[in-house]
Amino acid sequence: MSIYLTVVIKSKEDKVEELKNLLMSMVDDSRKEQACLQYDLHACKDENIFIFHEEWLDQAGLDAHNLQHYIVDFSAKVPSLTESLKIYKTEKLA
Repeated sequence: MSIYLTVVIKSKEDKVEELKNLLMSMVDDSRKEQACLQYDLHACKDENIFIFHEEWLDQAGLDAHNLQHYIVDFSAKVPSLTESLKIYKTEKLA
């Protein structure tokens, strides 16, 4: 069964471009993963907000994704680049 995530990230005012570049590289790497069915990045530039819409094949695939070096690296940088980060695990209704 697919796993759906929506991730909302608010950048620090002076870190928008640095964060955007990092997120874009995560898109490229994540889309190469076998369990990745969708990994789309959206931006709300007026508020320095980035939003991921993700779909993973299963929990095992998501767990493997979270262990990838670029995700571990991103997690370490979150405090210096972001004001907030919220992950929503959702279910598809329609």
